[in-house]
Formats: sequence, C-alpha cells, structure tokens
Amino acid sequence: MTSPPGDSDHGSGSAREPEPLVCARCGARAEAPQPTWACSVENGTRYYFCDRCSRESLTAIEGRLDSAWW
Repeated sequence: MTSPPGDSDHGSGSAREPEPLVCARCGARAEAPQPTWACSVENGTRYYFCDRCSRESLTAIEGRLDSAWW
C-alpha cells in the first residue's frame, strides 16, 4: 500500500522521490502509475492492484453474478 506523491502532509517543503506502487495482492512493483492497475479505497486506506490481480479479481466477481448483471 502506497500513496502517490503529494498525498501526505509532511510540510517539509523538500521534494521526495515518488514511492513505487506495490500490488496489495502479489507484491508486483511499478515505478509510476500504470493505466491497467486498479486502485481501491477500503476503510480509508488506498490499495493498488496490478493488472493481473485486477483481472483475476474481476473475473471472480463476474463469475458470482447472475447473468442478468452482464
């Protein structure tokens, strides 16, 4: 779990290196936001999921829906 740059209130005024995104499920890392990654906010905490984990989760969710939903 990481936050994008500028997402904290440290107030030091110094530029920080952006932290890499880390997939909350498999631990894959990305140095910059990826358009295929998913972001989820759960209980006020931001979680990122890589494209593979996002796709697997979506498939599992869709598999539990009645056909009327899709």
